[in-house]
Amino acid sequence: MRFRSVTFLLAGFLAAPALCAQENSPAKPRARDLGVPFDGTPGQFNAITDVPGVLVGHTTLISGEGKLIIGKGPVRTGVTAILPRGKNSMSDAVFAGWFSQNGNGEMTGTTWVEESGFLEGPVMITNTHSVGVVRDAVIQWRVKHGQPDPTGYWWSLPVVAETWDGWLNDINGFHVKSEDVFHAIDSAHGGRVEEGSVGGGTGMICNEFKGGIGTSSRMVKIDGAEYTLGVLVQCNYGTRSNLRIAGVPVGKEIPQDPAYAFAPFGEVERGSIIIVIATDAPLLPVQLKRLARRATLGLGRDGSISGNGSGDIFIAFSTANPGAEKSGKLLEVKMLTNDDLNPLFAATVEATEEAIVNAMVAAETMTGIENHRVIALPHDELRAVLKKYNRLVE
Repeated sequence: MRFRSVTFLLAGFLAAPALCAQENSPAKPRARDLGVPFDGTPGQFNAITDVPGVLVGHTTLISGEGKLIIGKGPVRTGVTAILPRGKNSMSDAVFAGWFSQNGNGEMTGTTWVEESGFLEGPVMITNTHSVGVVRDAVIQWRVKHGQPDPTGYWWSLPVVAETWDGWLNDINGFHVKSEDVFHAIDSAHGGRVEEGSVGGGTGMICNEFKGGIGTSSRMVKIDGAEYTLGVLVQCNYGTRSNLRIAGVPVGKEIPQDPAYAFAPFGEVERGSIIIVIATDAPLLPVQLKRLARRATLGLGRDGSISGNGSGDIFIAFSTANPGAEKSGKLLEVKMLTNDDLNPLFAATVEATEEAIVNAMVAAETMTGIENHRVIALPHDELRAVLKKYNRLVE
């Protein structure tokens, strides 16, 4: 991750200045490492990057502490990039579908995804008030890298999604800049994905614990062929009392120090979640929309009710059928039959459920504007609660 800062806070304490590459950040424990049981078989990295060609990059912005001074900080924000076809994502669109479970949020470009059935370029995730600059920066990045095409005809409707980080971050200070978007795209990589308080998830809160970025994947077999499905979430939703992990009422068992405890809206279900689903299974846009809808069921397993104030917006894409958007010739595409989709539906539910828990497990306690402090999900207490309900995997 990149910290564009003089100082940064970790676990609520002031630390020394840092500038570190995201690929060198130490691995954090994940939900399975703590003994949380999940259904299904994950891929090598248990991440959206298990889908061949998919890359993920983050820019993490953390600086300042104490009193909020708009335009100066404290800053707890960033941007995350998901590239469906790696560095070819800008020139080779993928079939896609999207779904809004509750629309108190934003994902730009989705009217064209709905109309055309294609996702062109990356999926970007940031904070609510940085959607515009991120959208414009994606276009700037594409122009810088050779667009428009030789015919001179080119335009772009980037897909940029958001959740609100204004409890910890100077959200009206507009700290995400074009160069931060460029960095997230340029540094996108495969393999292990950084989770927790990174990228667009830096200042996010989930079920009144620290939230952020999480990911998971599943391997499925259909008619003798093996396919991969991966999910990445930016989770910023929910109330403590609703939180379920592995079917256990963890939120009620660990009620202490909820975020927003002294705020006038403390008991109101709020926040949002963005869910990105990738697969190499050959699916058409209408089938991908059906896949996106199933993310709701994984979200529900973790206790969400998709409250009135929550922006729960999901997008799914398939990396199969390369070149399907090219014009000037008759194309043949491959697709699974609808009767074959059940394993992918199950994989979406399972990977969504796990990705959200991974985000909370990886996140660390953070103190932001006005010394607002949000605690991390305590690992030892989580294990104790799972053991109490006979759900802990030893």
